[in-house]
Amino acid sequence: MSLNTTPSGERVHIGIFGRRNAGKSSVINALTGQDLAIVSEVKGTTTDPVYKAMELLPLGPVMIIDTPGLDDEGDLGFKRMEKAYQVLNKTDIALLIVDASLGIRPEDLAIIKQFQAKKIKFLIIFNKSDLVKNAINYPAEYAANSIEISSTTPKNITELKEKIAHLVPSDNMTLKIVGDLLQPEDFVVLVVPVDSAAPKGRLILPQQQVVRDILEAHATAIVVQTPQLKNTLAVLGKKPKMVITDSQAFAQVSQDTPKNILLTSFSILFARYKGDLATAVAGTKVLDTIKDGDKILISEGCTHHRQCDDIGTVKLPNWIKNYTGKNPVFEFSSGTEFPRDLSSYKLIVHCGACMINEKEMKHRIAHALQANIPITNYGVAIAYMHGILARSLQVFPEIAKLLK
Repeated sequence: MSLNTTPSGERVHIGIFGRRNAGKSSVINALTGQDLAIVSEVKGTTTDPVYKAMELLPLGPVMIIDTPGLDDEGDLGFKRMEKAYQVLNKTDIALLIVDASLGIRPEDLAIIKQFQAKKIKFLIIFNKSDLVKNAINYPAEYAANSIEISSTTPKNITELKEKIAHLVPSDNMTLKIVGDLLQPEDFVVLVVPVDSAAPKGRLILPQQQVVRDILEAHATAIVVQTPQLKNTLAVLGKKPKMVITDSQAFAQVSQDTPKNILLTSFSILFARYKGDLATAVAGTKVLDTIKDGDKILISEGCTHHRQCDDIGTVKLPNWIKNYTGKNPVFEFSSGTEFPRDLSSYKLIVHCGACMINEKEMKHRIAHALQANIPITNYGVAIAYMHGILARSLQVFPEIAKLLK
């Protein structure tokens, strides 16, 4: 991934919903000015959610998600509709496309209730309005959330873009990974192991994003590998504000970093940035109660080629078995898949979520808590098992108090 490419997890996610042939794909093409989505008179052309990363002015980088029709039929159609509803878990802004000649139907009302229940900002777009001779009657309660357009003519497309821009959550503009902890001219040392699991020729996404965040804070990022850390700190000539390490190098980095220098990890920073760090810290205590046969879910927000020493499927299970002295059963999920039924798990250990957006990560945490299943984070769990979590949380004094 280019350093100049906005990661998918950082884009505003815009879900496009509606009945079959309401014109969802046509609206996407009209918004972007490109033929990105297949338009057809055949019902059910979109059979699975389709993700399209793009620049949408005046919003900037967005992820548009085209979903299957809400009125699909049969067993397969029901599964497609389920996929459409699952997209709500990651949707920042919802656009409901309604065929203006048909008006709002029961399927539309059902998903509007879901928008409201999940507190998703939404617009109702009455498409094909150029084909309607009489005035369109909006339901009074949705009038402020509605706009009529024609995806085949320029009618109100510019106005639609402006309305969408005004729905962008304000916190999308203010979130920081580490920049809010820094002052201009601070030094930050990043420890980035280059091993068999590291991608050739580039840093992994969390490392890229932290470097960028440091630079935006007008601080200085110094990137080293684990063996070079001790000497780098000795010759730096200035005490760094903090050391940030890859979780799997925690033990060695902790030994080589003087106690008067703050230490944390990329994964812990992301637990605060996109998830709930306090919940992740509380979840680690379950590791002390693991028994033989307990089921632990290790979940990643992306899919990638597994290496022989993969952190999620190899290193974490080994660390957990060594720490607990038990033989739990490990199950794994990745990408967009996250189990609906969590009741059989004793603990969930989730990655830093650099590839999914904040909305989806917080949905997963809420889903776990609703099922009364503790959930923690890779970096938080690894620091806890190595006995250095308290030190790793000194960056966040209020969270560190939770360990006492």
